[in-house]
Amino acid sequence: MAPFQVVVADPDSGRTFQREVDGQDANRFASRSLGDEVDGDAVGLDGATIELTGGSDDAGRPLRADVDGPDLKEVLLTGGVGFEPDHDGERKRVTVRGREISDAVAQINAKVVDAGGVDVAAAFGDEDADGDDEE
Repeated sequence: MAPFQVVVADPDSGRTFQREVDGQDANRFASRSLGDEVDGDAVGLDGATIELTGGSDDAGRPLRADVDGPDLKEVLLTGGVGFEPDHDGERKRVTVRGREISDAVAQINAKVVDAGGVDVAAAFGDEDADGDDEE
């Protein structure tokens, strides 16, 4: 499977961290769907659990949780991921990708569901892992 970025959000601290995964770690995400929970070992969070929340393909088209499969689909949207209407009642046909992770995915968004005692910031090599954000 091709390498891609995984953007992991930590709801406890409100911060996000990026990690590029490839090879065996990338295969852990193959054929998973948005909303699935995955072992955090793939992104360096040993013992943690992460939930897949979104992503985009290599052309920047978003993954939508309400579209089946890994393929591109043209859907009529009234809002949400992939389309922001300018006025009430506006609809638009937009090309989006389904919720299943495939080789075409360039980025996956995820959030930490269960940290499992792991300090998320320290696991990603953040220098300010103690949480003191003084400016």
